[in-house]
Amino acid sequence: MVPHSLVTLLLTFIVSAASSPLPTLLHSASPLSSLSETSGDIVPQSLQPSQSRITLPVAKRFNSTGSANVVKFDQERARATRLRSQASQSPAGLAATSFAQSGKAFNAVAESQAVSYVIEVTIGNPGTMYQLLVDTGSSNTWVGAGKPYVPSSTSRTTGQPVTVTYGSGAFAGTEYIDTITLADGLTIANQSIGVAVEAEGFDGVDGILGVGPQALTCGSLPLSPEECIPTVTDNAWNMGLLDAYEIGISFHPSQYLDQKNGELTFGGVDRSKFDEPLAYVPLTTTSPASQFVGYDQSIRYGDKDVVLEKTAGILDTGTTLILLATDAFKRYQKLVGGEPDNDTGLLRITAEQYGNLQNLNFIIGDKEYALTPNAQIWPRALNEEIGGTTDGIYLIVADLQSDSGQGLDFINGMSFLERFYAVYDVGSSQIGLARTHYTEAETN
Repeated sequence: MVPHSLVTLLLTFIVSAASSPLPTLLHSASPLSSLSETSGDIVPQSLQPSQSRITLPVAKRFNSTGSANVVKFDQERARATRLRSQASQSPAGLAATSFAQSGKAFNAVAESQAVSYVIEVTIGNPGTMYQLLVDTGSSNTWVGAGKPYVPSSTSRTTGQPVTVTYGSGAFAGTEYIDTITLADGLTIANQSIGVAVEAEGFDGVDGILGVGPQALTCGSLPLSPEECIPTVTDNAWNMGLLDAYEIGISFHPSQYLDQKNGELTFGGVDRSKFDEPLAYVPLTTTSPASQFVGYDQSIRYGDKDVVLEKTAGILDTGTTLILLATDAFKRYQKLVGGEPDNDTGLLRITAEQYGNLQNLNFIIGDKEYALTPNAQIWPRALNEEIGGTTDGIYLIVADLQSDSGQGLDFINGMSFLERFYAVYDVGSSQIGLARTHYTEAETN
Protein backbone atom coordinates (compact mmCIF):
# COMPACT_ATOMS: atom_id res chain seq x y z
CA MET A 1 0.00 0.00 0.00
CA VAL A 2 1.33 3.41 -0.96
CA PRO A 3 1.38 5.77 2.06
CA HIS A 4 -1.43 8.28 2.31
CA SER A 5 -0.46 11.82 1.45
CA LEU A 6 -1.87 15.29 1.26
CA VAL A 7 -0.75 16.90 -1.97
CA THR A 8 -1.14 20.59 -2.72
CA LEU A 9 -0.77 21.89 -6.26
CA LEU A 10 0.10 25.56 -6.63
CA LEU A 11 -1.93 27.11 -9.41
CA THR A 12 -1.57 30.31 -11.35
CA PHE A 13 -4.31 32.61 -12.58
CA ILE A 14 -4.48 32.13 -16.35
CA VAL A 15 -6.30 34.59 -18.57
CA SER A 16 -6.64 33.05 -21.99
CA ALA A 17 -9.14 31.93 -24.57
CA ALA A 18 -8.79 28.30 -23.63
CA SER A 19 -11.05 28.01 -20.62
CA SER A 20 -13.15 24.87 -20.64
CA PRO A 21 -16.92 24.96 -20.99
CA LEU A 22 -19.29 22.76 -19.07
CA PRO A 23 -19.85 19.37 -20.65
CA THR A 24 -23.08 18.33 -22.24
CA LEU A 25 -23.73 14.79 -21.09
CA LEU A 26 -24.40 12.24 -23.78
CA HIS A 27 -26.08 9.81 -21.43
CA SER A 28 -28.02 10.18 -18.22
CA ALA A 29 -25.78 9.76 -15.20
CA SER A 30 -26.38 7.94 -11.97
CA PRO A 31 -26.88 10.10 -8.88
CA LEU A 32 -23.71 11.31 -7.28
CA SER A 33 -24.78 9.80 -3.97
CA SER A 34 -24.13 6.37 -5.41
CA LEU A 35 -20.45 7.24 -5.47
CA SER A 36 -20.29 8.02 -1.76
CA GLU A 37 -18.44 5.80 0.64
CA THR A 38 -19.82 7.49 3.76
CA SER A 39 -23.25 8.32 5.09
CA GLY A 40 -23.03 11.94 3.95
CA ASP A 41 -23.38 13.48 7.42
CA ILE A 42 -22.61 17.18 7.32
CA VAL A 43 -19.42 17.08 9.35
CA PRO A 44 -15.84 17.86 8.36
CA GLN A 45 -13.53 14.91 7.95
CA SER A 46 -10.62 14.64 10.34
CA LEU A 47 -7.20 14.63 8.73
CA GLN A 48 -3.94 13.10 9.71
CA PRO A 49 -0.91 15.41 9.43
CA SER A 50 0.18 15.46 5.81
CA GLN A 51 3.31 13.61 4.83
CA SER A 52 3.87 15.87 1.86
CA ARG A 53 2.61 19.12 0.35
CA ILE A 54 3.85 19.81 -3.13
CA THR A 55 3.32 22.88 -5.26
CA LEU A 56 3.36 23.14 -9.03
CA PRO A 57 3.79 26.58 -10.63
CA VAL A 58 2.09 27.40 -13.92
CA ALA A 59 2.14 30.38 -16.26
CA LYS A 60 -0.35 33.23 -16.47
CA ARG A 61 -1.25 34.41 -19.96
CA PHE A 62 -3.55 36.91 -21.62
CA ASN A 63 -4.98 36.15 -25.04
CA SER A 64 -7.14 39.15 -25.76
CA THR A 65 -8.21 40.33 -29.19
CA GLY A 66 -11.67 41.66 -28.47
CA SER A 67 -14.07 42.96 -25.87
CA ALA A 68 -16.89 41.58 -23.74
CA ASN A 69 -14.93 38.35 -23.71
CA VAL A 70 -15.24 37.21 -20.12
CA VAL A 71 -19.01 37.71 -20.07
CA LYS A 72 -19.60 36.02 -23.41
CA PHE A 73 -17.39 33.10 -22.58
CA ASP A 74 -19.01 32.50 -19.20
CA GLN A 75 -22.48 32.75 -20.72
CA GLU A 76 -21.51 30.34 -23.48
CA ARG A 77 -20.19 27.91 -20.90
CA ALA A 78 -23.40 28.26 -18.91
CA ARG A 79 -25.43 27.60 -22.04
CA ALA A 80 -24.14 24.03 -22.00
CA THR A 81 -25.97 23.36 -18.76
CA ARG A 82 -29.27 24.09 -20.48
CA LEU A 83 -28.51 21.29 -22.95
CA ARG A 84 -28.36 18.75 -20.13
CA SER A 85 -32.01 17.70 -20.27
CA GLN A 86 -31.92 17.61 -24.08
CA ALA A 87 -28.91 15.34 -23.99
CA SER A 88 -30.61 12.83 -21.70
CA GLN A 89 -33.65 12.79 -23.98
CA SER A 90 -31.80 12.54 -27.30
CA PRO A 91 -28.12 11.67 -26.83
CA ALA A 92 -27.69 10.37 -30.34
CA GLY A 93 -28.87 13.60 -31.89
CA LEU A 94 -26.55 15.71 -29.81
CA ALA A 95 -23.62 13.41 -30.41
CA ALA A 96 -24.12 13.69 -34.14
CA THR A 97 -24.45 17.46 -34.35
CA SER A 98 -22.88 19.21 -31.41
CA PHE A 99 -19.18 18.76 -32.16
CA ALA A 100 -19.18 20.85 -35.32
CA GLN A 101 -21.85 23.31 -34.23
CA SER A 102 -20.51 24.01 -30.78
CA GLY A 103 -16.99 24.37 -32.07
CA LYS A 104 -18.09 27.29 -34.22
CA ALA A 105 -19.97 28.85 -31.34
CA PHE A 106 -16.95 28.58 -29.12
CA ASN A 107 -14.49 29.91 -31.64
CA ALA A 108 -16.54 33.08 -32.01
CA VAL A 109 -16.09 33.64 -28.30
CA ALA A 110 -12.49 32.47 -28.32
CA GLU A 111 -11.51 35.48 -30.40
CA SER A 112 -11.90 37.32 -27.13
CA GLN A 113 -10.61 36.20 -23.77
CA ALA A 114 -11.59 34.10 -20.80
CA VAL A 115 -10.01 33.19 -17.50
CA SER A 116 -8.63 29.77 -16.70
CA TYR A 117 -6.53 27.95 -14.15
CA VAL A 118 -4.05 25.35 -15.33
CA ILE A 119 -1.55 22.95 -13.81
CA GLU A 120 1.29 21.00 -15.34
CA VAL A 121 1.02 17.23 -15.18
CA THR A 122 3.21 14.43 -16.50
CA ILE A 123 1.78 11.47 -18.38
CA GLY A 124 3.63 8.24 -19.17
CA ASN A 125 7.06 6.83 -18.38
CA PRO A 126 9.25 8.41 -19.54
CA GLY A 127 6.86 11.25 -18.94
CA THR A 128 5.64 14.06 -21.16
CA MET A 129 4.55 17.33 -19.55
CA TYR A 130 1.13 18.79 -20.39
CA GLN A 131 -0.67 21.95 -19.35
CA LEU A 132 -4.24 21.06 -18.43
CA LEU A 133 -7.16 23.21 -17.38
CA VAL A 134 -8.42 22.42 -13.87
CA ASP A 135 -12.18 21.99 -14.14
CA THR A 136 -14.72 21.14 -11.44
CA GLY A 137 -17.42 21.40 -14.13
CA SER A 138 -16.24 18.31 -16.02
CA SER A 139 -14.61 15.01 -15.13
CA ASN A 140 -12.83 13.48 -18.12
CA THR A 141 -9.06 13.94 -18.30
CA TRP A 142 -7.69 14.24 -21.80
CA VAL A 143 -4.83 15.65 -23.85
CA GLY A 144 -4.03 16.44 -27.47
CA ALA A 145 -5.62 19.86 -27.94
CA GLY A 146 -2.15 21.40 -28.13
CA LYS A 147 0.80 19.13 -27.54
CA PRO A 148 0.14 15.67 -29.00
CA TYR A 149 -0.02 12.61 -26.79
CA VAL A 150 3.28 10.71 -26.61
CA PRO A 151 2.88 6.96 -25.96
CA SER A 152 5.35 5.39 -23.54
CA SER A 153 6.07 2.14 -21.73
CA THR A 154 2.99 2.65 -19.52
CA SER A 155 0.56 3.41 -22.36
CA ARG A 156 -2.08 1.03 -23.65
CA THR A 157 -5.12 1.74 -25.74
CA THR A 158 -8.53 0.32 -24.89
CA GLY A 159 -9.65 0.77 -28.49
CA GLN A 160 -12.66 2.71 -27.23
CA PRO A 161 -13.61 5.96 -28.92
CA VAL A 162 -14.17 8.78 -26.42
CA THR A 163 -15.92 12.09 -26.93
CA VAL A 164 -17.13 14.94 -24.76
CA THR A 165 -19.15 17.90 -26.01
CA TYR A 166 -18.82 20.96 -23.80
CA GLY A 167 -21.52 23.19 -25.25
CA SER A 168 -18.91 25.60 -26.63
CA GLY A 169 -16.15 23.20 -27.53
CA ALA A 170 -15.53 19.48 -27.91
CA PHE A 171 -12.98 16.75 -28.29
CA ALA A 172 -13.11 13.32 -29.88
CA GLY A 173 -10.46 10.62 -29.88
CA THR A 174 -9.40 7.31 -28.35
CA GLU A 175 -9.23 6.19 -24.74
CA TYR A 176 -5.82 5.18 -23.39
CA ILE A 177 -4.86 3.84 -19.98
CA ASP A 178 -1.70 5.46 -18.66
CA THR A 179 0.14 6.77 -15.62
CA ILE A 180 -0.40 10.41 -14.67
CA THR A 181 1.75 12.30 -12.19
CA LEU A 182 0.18 15.40 -10.67
CA ALA A 183 3.13 16.02 -8.32
CA ASP A 184 5.90 14.11 -6.59
CA GLY A 185 4.10 11.66 -4.35
CA LEU A 186 0.91 11.68 -6.39
CA THR A 187 1.38 9.32 -9.32
CA ILE A 188 -1.81 7.59 -10.43
CA ALA A 189 -1.47 4.36 -12.40
CA ASN A 190 -4.07 2.99 -14.83
CA GLN A 191 -5.83 6.31 -15.33
CA SER A 192 -8.18 6.72 -18.28
CA ILE A 193 -6.79 9.41 -20.58
CA GLY A 194 -8.64 10.67 -23.63
CA VAL A 195 -6.30 11.23 -26.56
CA ALA A 196 -7.84 13.79 -28.88
CA VAL A 197 -7.87 13.29 -32.62
CA GLU A 198 -10.04 16.38 -32.96
CA ALA A 199 -10.45 19.22 -30.48
CA GLU A 200 -12.22 22.53 -30.92
CA GLY A 201 -12.21 25.49 -28.56
CA PHE A 202 -9.02 24.77 -26.58
CA ASP A 203 -6.31 26.88 -28.17
CA GLY A 204 -3.32 27.50 -25.93
CA VAL A 205 -3.67 24.47 -23.64
CA ASP A 206 -3.22 20.73 -24.01
CA GLY A 207 -6.50 19.49 -22.57
CA ILE A 208 -8.47 19.21 -19.32
CA LEU A 209 -7.93 17.74 -15.88
CA GLY A 210 -11.53 17.00 -14.92
CA VAL A 211 -12.08 16.92 -11.16
CA GLY A 212 -15.89 17.11 -11.03
CA PRO A 213 -18.30 14.29 -10.17
CA GLN A 214 -17.61 10.92 -11.79
CA ALA A 215 -21.17 10.88 -13.11
CA LEU A 216 -20.20 13.53 -15.68
CA THR A 217 -18.08 10.93 -17.49
CA CYS A 218 -21.01 8.57 -18.07
CA GLY A 219 -21.76 8.28 -21.77
CA SER A 220 -18.40 9.64 -22.93
CA LEU A 221 -17.50 6.20 -24.33
CA PRO A 222 -20.01 5.81 -27.20
CA LEU A 223 -19.51 2.04 -27.51
CA SER A 224 -20.17 1.61 -23.78
CA PRO A 225 -22.75 4.32 -23.04
CA GLU A 226 -23.57 2.94 -19.58
CA GLU A 227 -19.95 3.02 -18.44
CA CYS A 228 -18.59 5.76 -16.18
CA ILE A 229 -14.88 6.57 -15.89
CA PRO A 230 -13.18 7.04 -12.50
CA THR A 231 -11.64 10.50 -12.21
CA VAL A 232 -8.08 11.16 -11.07
CA THR A 233 -9.48 11.86 -7.60
CA ASP A 234 -11.40 8.56 -7.56
CA ASN A 235 -8.36 6.54 -8.60
CA ALA A 236 -5.99 8.33 -6.22
CA TRP A 237 -8.37 7.55 -3.36
CA ASN A 238 -8.86 3.92 -4.40
CA MET A 239 -5.09 3.46 -4.61
CA GLY A 240 -4.70 4.69 -1.03
CA LEU A 241 -2.77 7.79 -2.03
CA LEU A 242 -5.00 10.30 -0.23
CA ASP A 243 -5.79 11.01 3.41
CA ALA A 244 -9.35 12.06 2.57
CA TYR A 245 -11.64 11.67 -0.43
CA GLU A 246 -11.78 15.40 -1.14
CA ILE A 247 -10.22 18.34 -2.96
CA GLY A 248 -9.40 21.66 -1.30
CA ILE A 249 -9.62 24.78 -3.49
CA SER A 250 -7.81 27.98 -2.53
CA PHE A 251 -7.44 31.15 -4.57
CA HIS A 252 -6.92 34.82 -3.87
CA PRO A 253 -7.49 37.99 -5.92
CA SER A 254 -4.85 38.74 -8.54
CA GLN A 255 -3.92 42.13 -9.98
CA TYR A 256 -0.92 41.01 -12.04
CA LEU A 257 -0.32 39.12 -15.24
CA ASP A 258 2.14 36.70 -13.68
CA GLN A 259 1.17 35.68 -10.18
CA LYS A 260 0.69 32.26 -8.61
CA ASN A 261 -2.56 32.77 -6.79
CA GLY A 262 -4.10 29.36 -6.28
CA GLU A 263 -3.71 25.92 -4.78
CA LEU A 264 -5.54 22.69 -5.45
CA THR A 265 -5.12 20.20 -2.59
CA PHE A 266 -5.82 16.53 -3.22
CA GLY A 267 -6.62 14.45 -0.16
CA GLY A 268 -7.52 17.15 2.33
CA VAL A 269 -7.44 20.86 3.01
CA ASP A 270 -4.73 23.40 3.67
CA ARG A 271 -5.74 24.80 7.05
CA SER A 272 -3.39 27.76 6.70
CA LYS A 273 -5.60 29.12 3.91
CA PHE A 274 -8.80 29.81 5.87
CA ASP A 275 -9.70 31.73 9.02
CA GLU A 276 -12.63 29.81 10.51
CA PRO A 277 -13.96 26.22 10.68
CA LEU A 278 -15.27 24.91 7.40
CA ALA A 279 -19.07 24.82 7.23
CA TYR A 280 -20.48 21.97 5.17
CA VAL A 281 -23.68 21.65 3.15
CA PRO A 282 -24.90 18.63 1.16
CA LEU A 283 -24.70 18.53 -2.60
CA THR A 284 -28.04 19.51 -4.09
CA THR A 285 -30.52 16.94 -5.37
CA THR A 286 -32.06 19.42 -7.82
CA SER A 287 -31.31 18.68 -11.47
CA PRO A 288 -29.38 19.73 -13.50
CA ALA A 289 -27.24 21.33 -10.77
CA SER A 290 -27.03 17.92 -9.10
CA GLN A 291 -24.95 16.64 -12.02
CA PHE A 292 -22.17 19.09 -11.15
CA VAL A 293 -20.63 20.40 -7.92
CA GLY A 294 -23.99 21.85 -6.99
CA TYR A 295 -25.62 23.12 -3.82
CA ASP A 296 -28.46 25.38 -2.64
CA GLN A 297 -28.17 29.04 -1.68
CA SER A 298 -30.09 32.31 -1.52
CA ILE A 299 -28.68 35.81 -2.08
CA ARG A 300 -29.49 39.07 -0.33
CA TYR A 301 -28.21 42.55 -1.13
CA GLY A 302 -27.44 44.45 2.04
CA ASP A 303 -29.60 43.72 5.07
CA LYS A 304 -32.99 43.13 3.50
CA ASP A 305 -33.20 43.16 -0.32
CA VAL A 306 -33.69 39.63 -1.69
CA VAL A 307 -31.88 39.09 -4.96
CA LEU A 308 -32.37 35.34 -5.32
CA GLU A 309 -34.62 33.04 -3.31
CA LYS A 310 -33.14 29.74 -2.14
CA THR A 311 -32.41 27.65 -5.19
CA ALA A 312 -29.86 25.29 -6.75
CA GLY A 313 -26.71 26.22 -8.64
CA ILE A 314 -23.06 25.22 -8.93
CA LEU A 315 -19.52 26.06 -7.90
CA ASP A 316 -17.30 26.14 -10.96
CA THR A 317 -13.58 26.77 -11.41
CA GLY A 318 -14.10 27.14 -15.17
CA THR A 319 -16.30 30.22 -14.82
CA THR A 320 -14.72 33.62 -14.14
CA LEU A 321 -17.70 35.66 -12.96
CA ILE A 322 -20.72 35.13 -10.75
CA LEU A 323 -23.72 34.41 -12.98
CA LEU A 324 -27.27 34.86 -11.69
CA ALA A 325 -30.60 33.90 -13.24
CA THR A 326 -31.87 36.74 -15.40
CA ASP A 327 -34.63 37.87 -13.01
CA ALA A 328 -32.17 37.90 -10.09
CA PHE A 329 -29.55 39.72 -12.15
CA LYS A 330 -32.07 42.42 -13.06
CA ARG A 331 -32.92 42.90 -9.38
CA TYR A 332 -29.22 43.23 -8.58
CA GLN A 333 -28.69 45.68 -11.44
CA LYS A 334 -31.59 47.85 -10.22
CA LEU A 335 -30.28 47.84 -6.65
CA VAL A 336 -26.73 48.86 -7.58
CA GLY A 337 -27.68 51.17 -10.45
CA GLY A 338 -25.17 49.69 -12.89
CA GLU A 339 -25.40 50.19 -16.64
CA PRO A 340 -24.23 47.70 -19.27
CA ASP A 341 -20.84 48.63 -20.69
CA ASN A 342 -20.53 48.00 -24.42
CA ASP A 343 -16.77 47.50 -24.32
CA THR A 344 -16.58 44.88 -21.56
CA GLY A 345 -20.10 43.45 -21.42
CA LEU A 346 -20.07 44.00 -17.64
CA LEU A 347 -22.17 46.37 -15.57
CA ARG A 348 -20.36 49.66 -14.97
CA ILE A 349 -20.92 51.87 -11.95
CA THR A 350 -19.75 55.34 -11.00
CA ALA A 351 -17.38 56.14 -8.14
CA GLU A 352 -20.38 57.46 -6.18
CA GLN A 353 -22.32 54.24 -6.76
CA TYR A 354 -19.30 52.24 -5.67
CA GLY A 355 -19.18 54.25 -2.45
CA ASN A 356 -22.80 53.29 -1.78
CA LEU A 357 -22.39 49.61 -2.75
CA GLN A 358 -23.49 47.15 -0.06
CA ASN A 359 -22.43 43.59 0.67
CA LEU A 360 -23.86 40.84 -1.54
CA ASN A 361 -24.69 38.11 0.98
CA PHE A 362 -24.72 34.45 -0.02
CA ILE A 363 -26.73 32.34 2.44
CA ILE A 364 -25.49 28.76 2.20
CA GLY A 365 -26.77 26.38 4.85
CA ASP A 366 -26.80 28.23 8.16
CA LYS A 367 -23.90 30.51 7.20
CA GLU A 368 -23.76 33.85 5.45
CA TYR A 369 -20.85 34.67 3.14
CA ALA A 370 -20.56 38.38 2.40
CA LEU A 371 -19.09 39.49 -0.89
CA THR A 372 -17.85 42.97 -0.02
CA PRO A 373 -18.16 45.94 -2.38
CA ASN A 374 -14.51 45.53 -3.39
CA ALA A 375 -15.07 41.84 -4.10
CA GLN A 376 -17.96 42.72 -6.42
CA ILE A 377 -15.76 44.63 -8.87
CA TRP A 378 -13.27 43.52 -11.50
CA PRO A 379 -9.61 44.17 -10.52
CA ARG A 380 -9.07 47.71 -11.77
CA ALA A 381 -5.42 47.01 -12.53
CA LEU A 382 -6.67 44.56 -15.19
CA ASN A 383 -9.40 46.75 -16.68
CA GLU A 384 -7.61 47.25 -19.98
CA GLU A 385 -7.17 43.49 -20.37
CA ILE A 386 -10.94 43.11 -20.77
CA GLY A 387 -11.39 46.15 -22.99
CA GLY A 388 -12.24 48.59 -20.20
CA THR A 389 -10.82 51.96 -19.24
CA THR A 390 -8.23 52.40 -16.51
CA ASP A 391 -10.60 54.44 -14.34
CA GLY A 392 -13.69 52.29 -14.96
CA ILE A 393 -15.45 50.34 -12.20
CA TYR A 394 -16.96 47.10 -13.50
CA LEU A 395 -19.05 44.58 -11.57
CA ILE A 396 -18.33 40.84 -11.70
CA VAL A 397 -21.98 39.78 -11.39
CA ALA A 398 -23.49 38.95 -14.79
CA ASP A 399 -26.59 37.49 -16.43
CA LEU A 400 -26.95 33.70 -16.63
CA GLN A 401 -29.38 34.24 -19.53
CA SER A 402 -32.10 32.01 -18.13
CA ASP A 403 -34.81 32.77 -15.59
CA SER A 404 -34.83 31.21 -12.13
CA GLY A 405 -36.67 27.95 -11.52
CA GLN A 406 -34.67 26.01 -14.12
CA GLY A 407 -32.75 23.86 -11.63
CA LEU A 408 -29.51 25.76 -12.12
CA ASP A 409 -30.01 29.38 -11.18
CA PHE A 410 -26.51 30.56 -10.29
CA ILE A 411 -22.88 29.79 -11.02
CA ASN A 412 -20.37 30.88 -8.42
CA GLY A 413 -17.16 31.15 -10.40
CA MET A 414 -13.61 32.18 -9.59
CA SER A 415 -14.67 35.68 -8.48
CA PHE A 416 -16.42 33.93 -5.58
CA LEU A 417 -13.66 31.38 -4.96
CA GLU A 418 -11.04 34.13 -4.71
CA ARG A 419 -12.76 35.25 -1.51
CA PHE A 420 -13.70 31.93 0.14
CA TYR A 421 -11.95 28.62 0.64
CA ALA A 422 -13.86 25.64 -0.73
CA VAL A 423 -13.58 21.88 -0.33
CA TYR A 424 -15.34 19.41 -2.59
CA ASP A 425 -15.84 16.39 -0.32
CA VAL A 426 -16.43 13.59 -2.80
CA GLY A 427 -16.73 10.85 -0.20
CA SER A 428 -19.46 12.53 1.83
CA SER A 429 -21.22 14.30 -1.08
CA GLN A 430 -20.86 17.74 0.43
CA ILE A 431 -19.19 21.11 0.00
CA GLY A 432 -17.36 23.03 2.70
CA LEU A 433 -16.74 26.79 2.71
CA ALA A 434 -14.86 29.21 4.94
CA ARG A 435 -13.69 32.81 5.04
CA THR A 436 -10.05 33.48 4.18
CA HIS A 437 -7.43 36.19 4.65
CA TYR A 438 -8.70 37.68 1.37
CA THR A 439 -12.45 37.72 2.05
CA GLU A 440 -12.38 41.41 2.93
CA ALA A 441 -9.27 42.40 0.99
CA GLU A 442 -9.43 45.79 -0.75
CA THR A 443 -7.18 44.76 -3.63
CA ASN A 444 -9.56 45.20 -6.57
